[in-house]
Amino acid sequence: MRFAQRFYKSKAWLKCRRLYIAKVGGLCERCLARGLIVPGVDVHHKIRLTEENLKDPSIALNFDNLELLCRQCHMDEHAHAQMRTDKDGHVEI
Repeated sequence: MRFAQRFYKSKAWLKCRRLYIAKVGGLCERCLARGLIVPGVDVHHKIRLTEENLKDPSIALNFDNLELLCRQCHMDEHAHAQMRTDKDGHVEI
């Protein structure tokens, strides 16, 4: 996701990320749903960022599109997502 490198260093993203982590209490949301207390590390976009939607704040900066995950849950999500996408990153149905 080289196209997103500048975005992830932007003031807007860093502020959004910080506020989202505080809002959800700093714990991995998926682990917490299973009764596990694990610190969250990565703020994950449920709708994957693309070059087309990166500048759309309703996707890139919207709390409803974010999820705080621990490193393992985030790796699991991306491994699962790769199985569901074609070589261009488009979701296969």
